Amino acid sequence: MGKLLDLVLHPAELKAVVQFKFFRHVENPLDPKSQTPSEALCYKMLAHCSRSFVAVIMELNPELRNVVMLFYLVLRALDTIEDDMTLDPELKIPMLRTFDSKLNLKDWTFHGSGPNEKDRIVLVNFDSILTEYHKLQPKYQDIIKDVTRKMGNGMADYVVNEEFNFNGVATVKDYDLYCHYVAGLVGEGLTRMIAAADFGHPDLADKMYLSDSMGLFLQKTNIIRDFREDLDDGRSFWPKEIWAKHTDKLANFAQPEHLQEALNCSSELVLNVLDHVKDVLVYLSMVYDHSTYCFCAIPQVMAIATLALVFQNPYVFQKNVKIRKGETCSLILECRTYEGVLNVFSRYLRVIHHKCPVSDPLYLEIGMKCGELEQFIEELNPNPSHLPKGLEPRKTVYSELAQTKIRKDADVAKKLWREQFACNASLALIAVCVVTLLFKTF
Repeated sequence: MGKLLDLVLHPAELKAVVQFKFFRHVENPLDPKSQTPSEALCYKMLAHCSRSFVAVIMELNPELRNVVMLFYLVLRALDTIEDDMTLDPELKIPMLRTFDSKLNLKDWTFHGSGPNEKDRIVLVNFDSILTEYHKLQPKYQDIIKDVTRKMGNGMADYVVNEEFNFNGVATVKDYDLYCHYVAGLVGEGLTRMIAAADFGHPDLADKMYLSDSMGLFLQKTNIIRDFREDLDDGRSFWPKEIWAKHTDKLANFAQPEHLQEALNCSSELVLNVLDHVKDVLVYLSMVYDHSTYCFCAIPQVMAIATLALVFQNPYVFQKNVKIRKGETCSLILECRTYEGVLNVFSRYLRVIHHKCPVSDPLYLEIGMKCGELEQFIEELNPNPSHLPKGLEPRKTVYSELAQTKIRKDADVAKKLWREQFACNASLALIAVCVVTLLFKTF
């Protein structure tokens, strides 16, 4: 009932849900009849582990569809081991450090995960993952194996660190490194896959700092959002270098009397996240295959929307907050062109700017950062009406990349316009029928 009320209160999102469910053009539909039993089981596990990623992965270009699906499942298996607090460190640490070697095998499973680990299914059925993994081209196998090795060793380093388990990371530098291991490396792997498939700008593989920012932007946003959930699980990921400025004990933020300090601390964390926005927007301008671009763009627009939601939000310290389902559908539809992504980021940056109270110690810094990013977006896609008469838009390397991407999206934009027109026409017809029926009734 709550979700239905949300849609009624946000009619634009109701329209987006209708368009998403009934009119959205599905790229590269997956034919279940063509799947082997092991492949079908892999997609079943994908749906179990991630409702948000399954749809976009299934619509990827066939060149990368199974590659990305298996990449996700292998890293999900690794993550399940790391998250399982029932595993003895003497077992967990060697497993993390050597997990990449399991990819050399043809048949391996693990049944030792705690019964409450919701994603233990990927370890129990890891033999099916291995069957499909060995069908991939060697260049993709090597990427998955290399990222798994790096991530497993990075995770093990933090499991060994007992101080981290109790008090989170010590410094912002440690915070960045942790996010690099659990998310930045995912971006690295995807970037190498995009380059191997020739789906992006030739220079993309040489700019790994961009892919690292893609991962850090997502991970840091989730860390802010998941504060209460992690606290209840006895874990923490907020850097002490930041939270120690506001309290002597991180758990204090869950207490009502410490709410203002908690909000001030989260503002500093949000400001830290905003440092990655420029890299995110540049990266997306360099991905040319449309289905791969959508796969990269959707999580990023969800992240900026979530960042705006958690900013100055007292509920973050009491529960896990999430954006509305209708808003999610609207974002997925809008971000299918690069121009749409720029509009989304600009809109939520304004939300963050306007939500920041004058009393916030970082009021000036957050205002300046939002203004700087809005100006950057204007450079990427200048609005001539905003410029003084006779003044040409400023051209930079980044703006040239952005304009190239926008031109490549031209055919996509036409298809999306036809899709939206069909949705609007159908809704208008339904509205006319309803009004006519009501008129006749009364």
